[in-house]
This record gives sequence, C-alpha cells and structure tokens, in this order.
Amino acid sequence: MADRVTVIGWDGSPLTSAARSALSAATLVAGAAHHLALPEVPPTAERIRLGSLGLAARRIAGHRGTAVVLADGDPGFFGVVRTLRAPEHGLEVEVVPAVSSVAAAFARAGMPWDDAQVVVAHPRTLRRAVNVCRAHPKVAVLTSPGAGPAELALLLDGVHRTFVVCEELGTDREQVSVLTSDKAADHSWRDPNVVIVIGGAVQASAGDPAWLLGQGPAHSGERGWARPQAGAGEGESALLHAAQLARLGPRTGDLVWDIGTGSGGVAVDAAALGAAVIAVDADPAARERVTAAARNRGVQLQFVAGRAPHVLENLPEPDVVRVGGGGAEVVAAVADRRPERIVSHAFTRDDAEAIGRTLAEHGYEVECALLQAVGLDPRTWVEQDRSVVFLLAAQRPVTR
Repeated sequence: MADRVTVIGWDGSPLTSAARSALSAATLVAGAAHHLALPEVPPTAERIRLGSLGLAARRIAGHRGTAVVLADGDPGFFGVVRTLRAPEHGLEVEVVPAVSSVAAAFARAGMPWDDAQVVVAHPRTLRRAVNVCRAHPKVAVLTSPGAGPAELALLLDGVHRTFVVCEELGTDREQVSVLTSDKAADHSWRDPNVVIVIGGAVQASAGDPAWLLGQGPAHSGERGWARPQAGAGEGESALLHAAQLARLGPRTGDLVWDIGTGSGGVAVDAAALGAAVIAVDADPAARERVTAAARNRGVQLQFVAGRAPHVLENLPEPDVVRVGGGGAEVVAAVADRRPERIVSHAFTRDDAEAIGRTLAEHGYEVECALLQAVGLDPRTWVEQDRSVVFLLAAQRPVTR
C-alpha cells in the first residue's frame, strides 16, 4: 500500500505550498493529461492517466511509495476522494482542496448557488439529470463526454431554459457562454464544462433566504399533500390522491406523467416531492387550473394539452405514471412504455378488472383495493360526501 496518498484539487490558480510540497515528494502521480503536464510534477515519478478511477485506485493501493492524485476543483465534491476511500481500496488520504467547479461557475455567472440543485451527468444518468432540470429553477450540471450541454438541450425539448455553459474553467481557454437551451444543441462544447440551467418562475426572494442547500424558500406555508382542492371532479378525492401518491413514490430525478390531471392535485404534489412532472389533459381549461395550482404551491411542471393515448407518443420516457382517465386503452399505451409503476382507478368492478387484466398482460404485478371514504362534519357528525373507488397499482417486476 502507498505510504502516503495526497489528493490535490486544482482550479487553475497557482498550487499552494502544501500542494507543491506533496508533489515534490511524489513517486506516483495520477491525473488528467493537463494535470500531468504541470511543471511541479517530478520527472522521475510514475504517471497514471486517469480514466477508470477504480483501476487507478487499485494501482495506487499497490504502490510502494508516496502517491499524489490531481483533480479539477474540489476533489471531495462529487470527486475522486469518494472512490479512493471506498472500503475495497483501504486508502486513507490527505486532501488539499480547491474551489469547486460548481462554485467557480456560479462565480463567473455572478449568481448565488445555495438554492441550486447539483447533479452529475454521465450517459447512464443523463435522463435523471435532465428531469432535475425540468423540475427545479436552478441546477448546476457537472457534465461528461456524451452527457454535455448539447445532450441536455436535446432531452429538454419543449422545456425552455437558459444555459450558462462554463468551459475549461481556470485555464487559458476558459469561456462562459449564455444562451437558450434550444440553441445549445447546435454547438460543439469543450470538456470539461459545467452547465448552469436556469428557468421557470420559482425563484427565492431576497427577503426570505434559503437555509438548506439546494432548497429555496417555500412560497406557501401549506403543509402536507393530497389536500382537498376546489373544483376537483369525480375521481379526484383527496384520499384517493394520497393513496395514488403513496403507490407511485415520486422522487427527485423521476419523470411523472399525470394523465387526465384534472385539477392537477397529484401533479402538483409529485412536483413538490422533487419529481419532474408532465400533466396531460384534453380539457382546454385544465391548463389554467393546473398552472395556478403549481404557482400557488411554488413548484413547476409541464402541461401538455391533448387526448391520450395519441398525445403520449412524443413524450419523454416516464418513471411512474398516474392514469386519471381513459381506462384500459390508455393504461395499455402507458404499459407499452414500461414505466416502473402505474396507478389508475375505476368506479365499477368491470372497469377495474379490465385495467387489471391489461396490466397483468403487460407483465406487471398488480394490486387492487376498494377504497371507501366518508366525509363527516366534525360539528354535527353528519355525512357530507361518500366516495367508493377501485384503486389499481402496478409495479414492473425487477429484472436481475
């Protein structure tokens, strides 16, 4: 095992005395090509070009001598420190930090970032990173080859955002570009880069500052989910919504379809839980209702006008779906897209059996419950309303 492992963050500024001292004693230096070209790297040291961090960590663990790992920005912030400290490598490291690329990007933009979401985009996580950009008004994306500004823009099709693209921060080739997301796909971008994605009407107010990283101040003091809503139609009871949300389990990085959104109750609650949401409805008046509900709750979502199943063809792939109308035909079209979970409801046993059969035929594990709720006036205990509905929840089997 290496006698000593020092991780040095580099943000383009001159190396600190601690960093220079560690480098001068190094017998092995790992880093990207531009790190290994630094004049402070000893000419006699073994050099490792960082590609696979796991492979580099194994070589460092087997090295007899003093190792240094160079990384851009703060190596403890979505960086190499986590990999090096993984139990399978058994490495204890000393860290010489630098300004993170996210902090540097927001500094170049002259913007605060305590209310920003920060995500890492690799080809395998790109879709989830895009969903965070759909759901939140300020997101910093640490990109990678194949998951850069152009790919982000292509997957955000139909959602307007402003991109601040910061290329090669801290180097002589540093460049900061501000453009709309629909223009970003037309450019070739240099790596490494950080993209600040800004959009939507939800912004922190100067008089009510954020106190939790990544969370702006709430626009409403209202607590809880699935609260009764004015103008809610048949099949939109608050208790049914609560059960549907519980089965869906929307979370940050997910894309939720709410088909037949109605008053937008489930859509807005899913957005409040951090998910990206596309609310679909054929009623022309639904857009105004849903937009107002989202604004009042302090969240943002995308509304698509049209009738399912045809309107679903061009929508991005969902993670979880609520089918609020359309019956077995719409459920079948949704199941063809293979989301992880689907919930729906029916008012008759025949309709419930048709939906359940459709889900089972598509390979989903289905559960059904008959929900009955009776609203009571607590002053007189007189019945106010009664709701009886079949709740169907389906989960795609986990493949191993």
